[in-house]
Parts: sequence; C-alpha cells; structure tokens
Amino acid sequence: MTITDWSENLGQNGALAQRLPQFRARAQQQAMAAQVAQTLQQGGVALIEAGTGTGKTFAYLLPAMLSGRKVLVSTGSKALQDQILEKDIPLLTDVVGKPMRVSRLKGRSNYLCLHRLQRFSSEGVAPLLAAPLAKIVDWAGRTREGDIAEVSGVPEDSAVWPLVTSTRDNCLGSECPDYQRCHVVEARRKAHEADLLVVNHHLLFSDLALKANGMGDLLPRVEAMVLDEAHQVFDLAGRYFGRQLSSHQLWDWARDSRVEALGEAADDALLLQAAAELETATSAWRTALGAGEERILWTLTPGSPEEAAFIHLRQAGITLLHALHQASARGKGLEQCAARGVALLASVEFFLLHNAPEMVFWQEKRTRTVQLHATPLDVAGPLQKYLLEPIEALVLTSATLRVGDSFTVTERALGLSGAQTFNAASPFDYARQSLLYLPSGLPEPSHPGYTSACLQAAIPVIEASAGRTFILFTSHRALQEAASFLPRQLGFPVLVQGSMPRSRLLDRFRSLGNAVLLGAASFWEGVDVQGEALSSVIIDKLPFANPSDPILRARTEQCQAAGGDPFRELQIPQAVIALRQGVGRLIRSETDRGVLMLCDPRLRSKAYGKIFLESLPPMRRVSDLEAVQQFWKASLS
Repeated sequence: MTITDWSENLGQNGALAQRLPQFRARAQQQAMAAQVAQTLQQGGVALIEAGTGTGKTFAYLLPAMLSGRKVLVSTGSKALQDQILEKDIPLLTDVVGKPMRVSRLKGRSNYLCLHRLQRFSSEGVAPLLAAPLAKIVDWAGRTREGDIAEVSGVPEDSAVWPLVTSTRDNCLGSECPDYQRCHVVEARRKAHEADLLVVNHHLLFSDLALKANGMGDLLPRVEAMVLDEAHQVFDLAGRYFGRQLSSHQLWDWARDSRVEALGEAADDALLLQAAAELETATSAWRTALGAGEERILWTLTPGSPEEAAFIHLRQAGITLLHALHQASARGKGLEQCAARGVALLASVEFFLLHNAPEMVFWQEKRTRTVQLHATPLDVAGPLQKYLLEPIEALVLTSATLRVGDSFTVTERALGLSGAQTFNAASPFDYARQSLLYLPSGLPEPSHPGYTSACLQAAIPVIEASAGRTFILFTSHRALQEAASFLPRQLGFPVLVQGSMPRSRLLDRFRSLGNAVLLGAASFWEGVDVQGEALSSVIIDKLPFANPSDPILRARTEQCQAAGGDPFRELQIPQAVIALRQGVGRLIRSETDRGVLMLCDPRLRSKAYGKIFLESLPPMRRVSDLEAVQQFWKASLS
C-alpha cells in the first residue's frame, strides 16, 4: 500500500472517519503508516518519532494488520496493551474488513493459578486476606481467560495475589495437576496461533533474557515487531540482560519450601527447621545492610558485618537445598522447590564472587527488602543478537527518540546501524495552544532554598490557571516539601503521589477540575489528561540522573576511559528525553491550551540549556508573569 493509499483508511473521508465522529485526518499519521508499512514489507529497522497527537497507535496497528505477516506489538504498559485489544483492534478489524487471529499475552503473574488457589483456599490464609480471597474464588468460577485485571475490589498490591498466581520459580509446569486447565498455557497456545500478538515490554524482555541464558522462550517466533514507547528499551535491556537477586526471592523460597513440606513431608523436622533458618538469615542480611532506602554499589568488604551476613545466608540456603534434595522424592512441590533452590544459590554464588568486569554490581535497598543487580554496561551486543538479528522487520517508535533534531543518541545507545529514521511531527499548534514560562530571578538548583523559591514562583501561575496543574519533581524530598507547604497557600485541592494508587489519583484529579497534583518519576510519562482539568505543568529541575547512581557512575568511568565526555554523551541526552516526556503531559489534543513552567535557571545560564530548549515543542517563550496571566485572560475571552 503506497502513501497515497493510506488516505483511504486514515483520510478525512476514509474508513475510520466514517466510524469515528471525532476522528481527524492527520498527514503525519498517514506518512507514519506508510513508513511502518514499508518497513514491514521490505524488512530492516525503522526508528520513528511520533509527536503527541500524531495518532501513532493506529499508524502502526493498521499496517501491521494489513501486512500479511505474523507481527508482535509490544507496549510500554499493560494499560495500553488492554486498550489496543479491547478498543483499537475491534475498530480496525471492522475497517480492514477481514477476520484476524489476535491475542494478548501477559506475564505469568497476571493470570490466576488454579492449583495455588485451591491450595490456599483449603489451607486458609491470614484473616485480612480472607475477604479478597473469597472474591477471587467467586470470580474464578466465571472467568475464561483468568486475567486478574478482570477482578474489581481487590487492589493490585494486595498480599493475596502472590498466593493465587504463580512465578517461573514456583510453577509446577506440566507436572501440575491443573495443567490441562492452566490459564497461562491456554494464553500461550492462543499466542502461537495469532496473526497479531500484543504483549508488554516486560514480557518481551523476559523472553529475550531467557533466550540469552539458554533457558527456552516465552513467546512464539514472529516475522516482525513493533515496539511502542521505545525510549524505554535501553533501560529495560540493562535490567533484563543482567542478573538480580532479592530478599523477596529468598523469603518466598523458604516460605514455599515450608508450605510444601507441611503438605508432603510434615514429619521432616530438619526440612522445616532449614526453611525457618533461611527466613531468619535473609532478615539478618537485610538488617546488616543498615536502615534507609538507597541505590549504591554492591561490595563485600572482608570481615564486615555485611559479608558475614551474606555468607551466613549462603550457608542457610545450602542447608535448605540439601534438605529439599533429601525429601524431593516425596512430592512434586518439594522437587520443584529443590530445582528452584539450585538457581537461587547460583545467583548467591555469582554475587558473592562479584567477578564480571563487563557488569556493574549494585544494590537497591528498600525499608524492609533489598535487591542486588548486575547490570551490563553495554546492551547493544545482546540487543543485536537476541532482538535485531532474529527479526526480519522491526519498528521502534515513541514520542521521544530524538535529542534536538537527531536520532544519533538513540541509534548509538541501541547499537543500530543503517536504520531508517522518520519524524512524524505533532499536528498541534503549540505556538497558539501553549506558553513556555521561564521565570527569572530563581537561585541555582544547588541553593538550599531552591525548592522554596520555585514553589513561591509557582503559586501565581497555579492561581492564574485556576488550579488544574501538575507539578513534576525530580526528587521525593522536593515533592514532600511541596506537599507540606502548598496546601496552606492555595485555595485548590492538592493531591500527592503516594496518597492513593496512581489511577485513583488521576481519576480524582480529573473529577475535581481545579486540583493541583504533585508527582515524581511515575507521573512524568504514561499519563494522559485531556481537556481543561490539566492546564499547567510546572517542572522544578532539569531531570539529570543522580550523579551518585551506580549505573551512571560506572558508565561515566567507561566513557571517560574511552576519551569521551560523559556529561554531553550520557547525562544530557538522558535528561533531554526525560524532560520531553514530562513536557508531553501538557498538550494532549487540538483543543487543549496550557502553560509550561520550567523553573531551572540553567536553561538560560548554561550553554547546554540551548540543547534542552531546542528539543521542546515550538512554544512561545516568556519570562514575565504578566504574560502568563494575559495568556489565560485571552483564553477566557
């Protein structure tokens, strides 16, 4: 199908316009669809930046559905995955006019495990979990797909879910008595039969990591892939092509070993004692690492309490594994726990030896837990081998793939050479719809009173906008300072990240119509609030990564050793992409109007500020508050 043909489906008088009264034809959408179709037909790799409002989801779905190939679409979130399956594809199937086998596949923990449900229903759970478990039991008798997203009234973070879903570690596989009715097995069967398969990035990269480790696969072979929100690929590759070990994994192994022992070998006192000792040793290890939350390098100083606790944990794990091997013939559950222990102790040994120079070893401490990571410094090699080479056609698309006017940073990070690049610019009239306010007189971000000064400068902007504002912070410390200060200064509702789940917070923001929402990292992207409810976005600082971050430090040293400039080659590009994501929250439709306030004075005082400003949409820039107030007066009139 040529570029002119796309007007038949995506034009003002096309098939979609006839079915969607609110549909607007966009030349950018048609051009992107043509580029996607060309890549799917001819093969190769395409990098496509699709500005906000382009309609990129339809621009890649429609060519994928018409390509005649088996195509996998991977999204940045399960929410978008569900939207594509439940809303977009049914509509486009009507447009295409031919039936297609379409399937959605999520990670194993998103599906009800019938075996574990039966076990915990019989054995009982803690009193606080009895009511949610009863809801799940009731739903289990009606569900066809077993997708736990169908369940209402049980929070996503409820402690009941790990009891009634499985992981790769605790799944019994084909030995499970409920294997023939398994929702995961059925979902994977449909995925293998599908012409179009929709997954999320976490499942895709879990599959690539299994292939890299020679442990099989989760996804069927496909001819072509489309990766949406492709700006996330670099970080995801670092996470999934590395190795992890968490206190949660060890606690879960000990708990499941105890549960299986009670069911299959209740008279084995040594096994039950070994499971209890591993739980205690894991808790002691976390305590030895000290209080607080932080991301720091993972080191084991000889003779330190941290080393002693980790070695003791290793010995407790060896003791439990030995007991499991002795008892494994008494039941499939114990046999599976033994196999799981072999893998976990291999990870313990890996982090104890700490001998992989191509990786950076670091730890992520939470209040009660800890996770160890070994992250590869270079992800281009594994991406080339396990993603790029096996696929005939690959489309990588996002609203933020460029720095300035260039795709070079993304191409270099992902190890791409010879990729087709295409920019589908946003159809929005930013010069008319928006205003960029760069306040003058604020101190440098390093000044102790910087956050306070930003908040004082933000108040008149919020008032001029009648609330209806996102304030996006680069640190939780600044967010908490704002949460303490602003409610006393504003006559508008103030909503704070963490006070309720993100989806509920956004629903509350939309329904109030005059609220101010304070958010950190998770609100910088993947949030869509159209209309007047969101009319201003205020960003406190340029989102540079913390220089003490262990991954950044290691890559900085690597860049310096190669004679490079890590600030310009690593930190600025990452911060530009992150800023563009945050800015993208403001204008979400052709009728939206809004003010963007960027507080950071380095945008004008530092030479690199020009790189950031030139990467933003073409908004009119002002530095006086009166211009902001006049913008809203003109909008009202």
